[in-house]
Amino acid sequence: MQFSIQREALLKPLQQVVGVVERRQTLPVLANLLVKVGDGKLSFTGTDLEVEMVAATEAEKLVDGEITIPARKLFDIVRALPDGAKIELKLNGDRVALNAGRSRFTLATLPATEFPTIDEIELVERVSLPEEVLRDLMDRTAFAMANQDVRYYLNGMLLDLQEHALRCVATDGHRLALKETQLESKVSARRQIIIPRKGVNELVGLLESGEGSVELEFGRNHLRVRRGQVVFTSKLIDGRFPDYEAVIPLGADKRATLDREVLRGALQRAAILSNEKYRGVKLEFSPGKLKIVAHNPEQEEAVEEVEADTGVSDLTVGFNVGYLLDALAALRGDKARLSLRDAQSSCLVQEDDNEQSRHVIMPLRL
Repeated sequence: MQFSIQREALLKPLQQVVGVVERRQTLPVLANLLVKVGDGKLSFTGTDLEVEMVAATEAEKLVDGEITIPARKLFDIVRALPDGAKIELKLNGDRVALNAGRSRFTLATLPATEFPTIDEIELVERVSLPEEVLRDLMDRTAFAMANQDVRYYLNGMLLDLQEHALRCVATDGHRLALKETQLESKVSARRQIIIPRKGVNELVGLLESGEGSVELEFGRNHLRVRRGQVVFTSKLIDGRFPDYEAVIPLGADKRATLDREVLRGALQRAAILSNEKYRGVKLEFSPGKLKIVAHNPEQEEAVEEVEADTGVSDLTVGFNVGYLLDALAALRGDKARLSLRDAQSSCLVQEDDNEQSRHVIMPLRL
């Protein structure tokens, strides 16, 4: 196996796949990247047995073959080489020689036959959508995923594929984030899959440029995303996601519309004096205004008043201020709308003129 390539052309695919490789491994080969030359292309594969990333690129002086090379060492060497360096890599026995100008490196390898790769997935549905749309969907919901919850199905993101829409939903049991987009073509049947947390994070990182379109391939046990010369595959969480639609409060007729940035600023200031453990703030609604009150065990108090387009009076509800701030940060419009049913109900946070993005926050007893 052999190839020759410019440093910058090699660095990009390495950056895309190296993040998948865990620093602590159960199998030594999982610390390596599978480097393959074939069909006139050079490709790199990284996996942790849950998520797999394959990135291909063009190269010169290709000699077909495959081997696995320590991922972090290869990436660090290429990153440390000067701009414009011409890199030549050649397999000699069980070692790889990497030459660039006056720099010489010899790296250990492991056989490609030891490298675990995800087999062809059993495809049940294929959907294409703009890359920036998928990134926006995931960006605006991922923060609400649970982290190491015993309810393992919450440690990921639900992709709910409906007849003409795709929804991303995440919840940790205390708050919920939902964002949907319309699809150009109709799908054959509704499908729900749960992508694990690491898969979500890697996919969001992959979708940075926001150009072109991506193809989502829904399998029975995997999700595969194709973007240019990069193929991302993730195993799915085998579990039943909660009925999230039942969490969205119905009949929430007590509404207040506020300037989103003004509300964020008031909440951020009030949060300074909130209880560090529960981070609770009280929202007190009255006609034309919203009062935000925070207390802590040191008997300190913060009070903020903001103008609100509301006719609600004598309604006081407590919420985790961090959850409110996260929800507001995920919105895009100038105006935010808070909708409640009563003092015990959860709060629905939305953009004032958009139903596609919804955030639900459970109340706190203060």
